[in-house]
Amino acid sequence: MSTSKPKASVLAGLDIGSTKVSFVIGTVNPDGKIEVAGVGTAPNTGIRQGVVVNIEATTESIKKAKEEAELMSGYSVSEVWVGVAGTHISSFDSKGMVAIKNREVTASEIDRVIEAAKAVAVPADRTVLHVLPREFKVDGQDGITDPIGMSGIRLEANVHIVTGGQSAINNTVKCVEKAGLKIAGLVLTQLASATAVISNDEKNLGVCVVDMGGGACNALYFVNGSVAHSSTIPVGGQHFTHDVAVGLRTPQFAAEDLKKKYGCAMASMVNENETIEVEGVGGRKSRVIPRKDLADVIEARAEETLNLIANDIRMSGLMPMLGSGIVLTGGASQLDGLVEMGEFIFDIPVRRGAPREIGGLTDVVKAGEFAAAVGLLLHALGQRKDLLHNQQQEVNLGESLDGITKKIKDFFGQIF
Repeated sequence: MSTSKPKASVLAGLDIGSTKVSFVIGTVNPDGKIEVAGVGTAPNTGIRQGVVVNIEATTESIKKAKEEAELMSGYSVSEVWVGVAGTHISSFDSKGMVAIKNREVTASEIDRVIEAAKAVAVPADRTVLHVLPREFKVDGQDGITDPIGMSGIRLEANVHIVTGGQSAINNTVKCVEKAGLKIAGLVLTQLASATAVISNDEKNLGVCVVDMGGGACNALYFVNGSVAHSSTIPVGGQHFTHDVAVGLRTPQFAAEDLKKKYGCAMASMVNENETIEVEGVGGRKSRVIPRKDLADVIEARAEETLNLIANDIRMSGLMPMLGSGIVLTGGASQLDGLVEMGEFIFDIPVRRGAPREIGGLTDVVKAGEFAAAVGLLLHALGQRKDLLHNQQQEVNLGESLDGITKKIKDFFGQIF
């Protein structure tokens, strides 16, 4: 029993993105908070829009990022929580119903009703990633989030099931295992990002979290505190960089630099007289242009991207339920002027999200680009707490009833 305790206190999260791989190692302090101990990143060319297109390249990137994080933290890790995203993800609602034994809802009823809701025909080429309870009903009384101890005859559950393409997931798993790591769990990337950047109040009011990455934007919708919908918009930071490269005739790496240093999504926010130096292609001389030209190029793409996101929100039909608006996170959300433009396009509140409720090297990971990797640690902690409670129960049956209620509370805390 004692052997698995220390292991649970070091957690690792791996976010495999289209532009870079992020590896974060964290420890759990006595208060049950995550302390970030090490961070590693490596550029990655082996991923297109969340799907592996080159196994060798991706494996190498994972190894590099892992080594960097291990050096920084001083821990070596063998297990990692991995984010999964991309257009192959789809999610749907499902219902289940069971009879309540002894007229009182216990933990076993909850497990059974979730099993019943899971019993839907999932095609053979898809894997179930998450089963997220949305609400429970006891004898037709709805809107119950925690039915433990309630009296009744029948218990119904409404769950949201997230599935991913089998082959896409297998390739991700292959890369991680070739890099010499075991997979502790697969988590929907945008669910991890959301775990890191939004508060429970926001979830309850209704919120849409958009993780803007290099290759795509992944969106996740919360209504009444639970996940209602997820989607992927195949435009990301790389598209901005490409536009800058073409529009200003400069190499990709220089375009990326310009975008990060001087980029702005609203040309009207840029000083007319400011100039920037642009490198030439193929040994041509560099030239000086107004910074406004750069903003013009970026503005067009930013407007298009935000309109695509706005359209996705309209299509989801959840727009009226998003009481606390939209949270943008991920690397591409760092662009200046994006939030200002968002307020204009979405007509509902917009803010940038960065990882919260963590300790340790917070200054290293406080940017949105680490939201997913840090979120994986927080998600893992939620799952691991469960395991720790299980162990304590086996050891000490005397407090088993308190243990069970606590475990259920944690279980619901982690889901909602």
